[in-house]
Amino acid sequence: MSLEALRAALPDHVLVTDPAALDVARADKSGHRSAAAPLAIVEAESVEHVQAAMRWASEHLVAVVPRAAGTGLAGGAIAGSGELVVSVDRMRSLLHVSLVDQSCVVEPGIRNAELNDLLAAHGLWWPPDPASRAISTVGGNIATNAGGLLCAKYGVTREWVLALDVVLADGSLITTGHRTVKGVTGLDLTALLIGSEGTLGIIVGATLKLRPLVEGGIWTVGAFFEDEAIAAAACTAVTAARIRPAIMELVGRDAVTMLAAYSGQPMHGAFVLVQTDDLGAEASSETVAQILAAHGGRVERTDDPGRADVLVQVRRQVHWALESFGTVLVEDVSVPRSRLADMFRACDEAAARHGVRLATTAHAGDGNLHPTFVFDGPEPSPAIWACADEVFEAAIAMGGTLTGEHGVGILKRRWLVDELGERQLALQRAVKAAFDPAGILNPGKAV
Repeated sequence: MSLEALRAALPDHVLVTDPAALDVARADKSGHRSAAAPLAIVEAESVEHVQAAMRWASEHLVAVVPRAAGTGLAGGAIAGSGELVVSVDRMRSLLHVSLVDQSCVVEPGIRNAELNDLLAAHGLWWPPDPASRAISTVGGNIATNAGGLLCAKYGVTREWVLALDVVLADGSLITTGHRTVKGVTGLDLTALLIGSEGTLGIIVGATLKLRPLVEGGIWTVGAFFEDEAIAAAACTAVTAARIRPAIMELVGRDAVTMLAAYSGQPMHGAFVLVQTDDLGAEASSETVAQILAAHGGRVERTDDPGRADVLVQVRRQVHWALESFGTVLVEDVSVPRSRLADMFRACDEAAARHGVRLATTAHAGDGNLHPTFVFDGPEPSPAIWACADEVFEAAIAMGGTLTGEHGVGILKRRWLVDELGERQLALQRAVKAAFDPAGILNPGKAV
């Protein structure tokens, strides 16, 4: 495939064919890697660059893989032989902030932490808060409908997006949604695009709904328990007490053990992290501490920012700790919060049956678990996939879902029919065809 026409449509530095850069695009954080490098990368710096790339790809029927920071965990941004990567990683500006409307307009490559650092000067913030917030992009959050630590109280990405600018497969640009709080004109294409993993269009801009910075203090509670079942029961008791923490996370015993080795800090057991914020945070944190202690937790409660950060890092550093032990495959099931302890038990039993190492963490406030396989070598073994199959089946049987926030990517396509059924899958494929008749956008991913 000749790139001359594409090269002519773009500035020289935007079209990248350096072998080292192409090799990076073969993988993301899922642990998977394509068999061969992609054709080229368009490192877009403007909407026009994305449009030019899509017009060329549409004309030549070249598959396109949208990408930004490459921090996804489901293989959704992996590119292979003959494919064109369209990256929006360089598009990372905060374009507009409205204090009155409590909204902002951003380019998709801006990082979560970077955005909130800029918004803080205006007394505002954007709540979606993945554990990878320092490196994850807003566009990636939108593409996967990411959740994160704060969604126990503040919800997932979909609830904080008002409008999207999207380049379609033929290179045309559309704007979906509204900059108003209310708006029900036509079908909600914005909600449809959120979580579509780059299969319907490439997000090139977003209007985000913001909140004022939290008033009052932030209190942090950390507690270690003998095992995950007891820790999960304690978390369920917090929810049953009608307390709505900003953060409620659970780190399983194996993950804590690996984190202790990684960090050099002594710790053991299963760990629960709870943060309360806004007015009344102190009283709520005291009640949380009492509940956790009543369930056998070794509890620490603080409003000191430095000490709080130490406790929060027990959760945020888990992924890096697990990576230090080998290749990781991070799964992403969700179950009703009342079944959290049952799902931890199912993960442990499946891992024991198949003789694999499975370290599980959870966004306990919303029932989203991340069973993470840790293994030697570049690819998961048959035993790991057999264990994963049991984990997915257990989650679905409990009224749960295959993925809470990471997306389907290439990792979970084989299980889609188990959750959705053939009729719903057919409807989703028909929607995909309406947006992308030639099927060039992220083929083989999500649907």
